[in-house]
Amino acid sequence: MPNIKSAKKRVKVIKVKTAINKAAKSNLRTILKKAETSLQANAANASADVALAIKTIDKAVAKGILHKNNAARKKSQLTLKLNAAKA
Repeated sequence: MPNIKSAKKRVKVIKVKTAINKAAKSNLRTILKKAETSLQANAANASADVALAIKTIDKAVAKGILHKNNAARKKSQLTLKLNAAKA
């Protein structure tokens, strides 16, 4: 445990930010799973779920939760699966 006042504050701030990032990452995973499930089930709302997933991925990149290349790969994979499901 730190002794310096500023270090104590950093511990508190990091704890809060970690919780926020963890919640955002969990939400992202949930939305990605929902999109994957709707693609596998050939659901009628699959394109809407994929669009929501892509939007969420972009928000995660803006917040620094995902790396931009990781996000591009995830979006590409979703789009390929969506196009394959439509064909």
